[in-house]
Amino acid sequence: MLRKTLITVIGGALCLLGLALVILPGPAWLLLPIGLAVLSLEYHWARGWLKKSQKQMTRSAAWLDAKVRDWRYSR
Repeated sequence: MLRKTLITVIGGALCLLGLALVILPGPAWLLLPIGLAVLSLEYHWARGWLKKSQKQMTRSAAWLDAKVRDWRYSR
């Protein structure tokens, strides 16, 4: 019971801080997945959201790589 409570409090705090940093300046893209990873230790729904965020970050990184590659070789 204590383990689940600690995971919920720590993961929830990281997610809430990440959500606040979406509006405020800070690394929201870093804290949200970490919070979801902590929550996914106990909650199945968090695992699903973590997988979705991992897929989105992979697509975003591939898009940015292509943009940088195009910019670098167009000079």
